[in-house]
Amino acid sequence: MNIDPEQLNRLQFLSRVVQRERRHLLTTDQRVFSKPFTPARASSLADNIDEAERVEAFVSRFGRLQDTLGDKLLPLYLEAVGERLGAAIDNLDRAEKLRLIPSTDGWLTMRKLRNQMVHEYIEDAVILADALQAGHEFAPTLSAVVENILADMRARGWSDAKG
Repeated sequence: MNIDPEQLNRLQFLSRVVQRERRHLLTTDQRVFSKPFTPARASSLADNIDEAERVEAFVSRFGRLQDTLGDKLLPLYLEAVGERLGAAIDNLDRAEKLRLIPSTDGWLTMRKLRNQMVHEYIEDAVILADALQAGHEFAPTLSAVVENILADMRARGWSDAKG
């Protein structure tokens, strides 16, 4: 399949972006979750600036990678492989069918989780701890989605191998 050079350049650029975002997320994930994230840790964030900054970095990087994948790279990739684009849910269903993401439902769960981490943490330490721990459990899924797309790009000869 021939791909428009401008579209290929954009795909390659976004593939480098998600590789960098994945590295940053996984690094921060290791730093935050060297031990389970408990409500007690969540409650102590106001007094522990270093940990609060790591948590904020994790939440930001989790959301950024999910946004870049779901809102930018995935639609462009689907279009490049000849899939008709639709609403976000339809694009996720196509991505699941192509085995790029494990499941649409799981992706939507991650999206809700991201929103919960961003908006709820100030008020409720239990919700924050649960959301962060769940985010930690989804980090490998986001990493796998990056690899699934990159592997297919390599197989198609679309990778520029600069990641």
